[in-house]
Amino acid sequence: MREFPRINRLPPYVFNIINELKLKARRQGEDIIDFGMGNPDQPPPDPIIEKLIETARKPQSHRYSLSKGVYKLRLAITDWYMRNYSVELDPDTEAIATIGSKEGISHLAVAITGPGDSIMVPTPTYPIHTYAFILSNCDVINVPLNKDRDFFEALLEAFKRTWPRPKALVINFPHNPTTEVVDIEFFEKVVAFAKEHELIVIHDFAYADIVYEDYKAPSFLQVPGAKDVGVEFFTLSKSYNMPGWRMGFAVGNQELIHALTRLKSYQDYGMFTPIQIASVIALNGPRKWVEDIRDTYYLRRNVLCEGLNRIGWTVEPPKATMFVWAQIPEKLRHLGSVEFSKLLLEKAKVAVSPGIGFGEGGDEFVRFSLVENEHRTRQAIRGIRELL
Repeated sequence: MREFPRINRLPPYVFNIINELKLKARRQGEDIIDFGMGNPDQPPPDPIIEKLIETARKPQSHRYSLSKGVYKLRLAITDWYMRNYSVELDPDTEAIATIGSKEGISHLAVAITGPGDSIMVPTPTYPIHTYAFILSNCDVINVPLNKDRDFFEALLEAFKRTWPRPKALVINFPHNPTTEVVDIEFFEKVVAFAKEHELIVIHDFAYADIVYEDYKAPSFLQVPGAKDVGVEFFTLSKSYNMPGWRMGFAVGNQELIHALTRLKSYQDYGMFTPIQIASVIALNGPRKWVEDIRDTYYLRRNVLCEGLNRIGWTVEPPKATMFVWAQIPEKLRHLGSVEFSKLLLEKAKVAVSPGIGFGEGGDEFVRFSLVENEHRTRQAIRGIRELL
């Protein structure tokens, strides 16, 4: 077998274990209730789809686009930030469209880091936050993220024991998979620390709009001086039910946006123009679109959490995200997250994501994605009750 050094740095993809078992069960005719992937199950609002169709009928729409995004889209991005967070951004120098946030983070990692650099990342966390930088031949410093200790204090400790000093910090609040949230004071401390130590901050803000009750997720860029140290990524996947459209963007520090723009100019020609124009309609659209999507997740969250607690599986309803991060019931915790997930699939016909797939600190947990309707969720609760 040939050796491919970057591929060799990647561990086996844990989620594939459950995916393959799920596929096998479905081929055998079993009805599997799937809470695995965070893959929204509803369509975007109709006007967004209609704009896509309208634009796709124009002959000029099928030519190469701009890798950094058409101007109307970048203007819609900066207007969206001003309306929602009172953050002023220049659409020419402080905003860039990306092919989803995953591609954007991956290309930014290649643009700004390389062998000999190290970055700090929470653990557990969404895999691309770690592996984008492993693939750029960086060293990754894991910072524990759990309810047992203050994350910022853990961050300081990790920074002090690392030499040479880390180049960047990747954070993601509201957080996938743990659903942890922060307030603006947390970001103020991060910005002050980053300025003091010349640290780059990359904030993944994918779940900005999926928040519940009285919680409102702050933007990292709301802190004065945040643009001096970092960038923020957003994606339309969750807020507008557009995961397959692969529409995201990054905003913030001009130097970092320029580096990403320069790299992408060599790597791609941007998204299909109709997707970009339809995304303008999404970002400029009524807030009710986002609120309706959020309310769907809120109802599903309540049904799932109330059901699990009722059958003796204690979980805490999250304040944000489309996930429930559930600690495995104590009597089955010794199995670990992969074997427990296999057991759920086999006995309860329920698919979840094993926590170990999100990194160190995740093996006592599984992640439920709120992508099944209330009826299917209640059906899943019945199957889990029989297992427990």
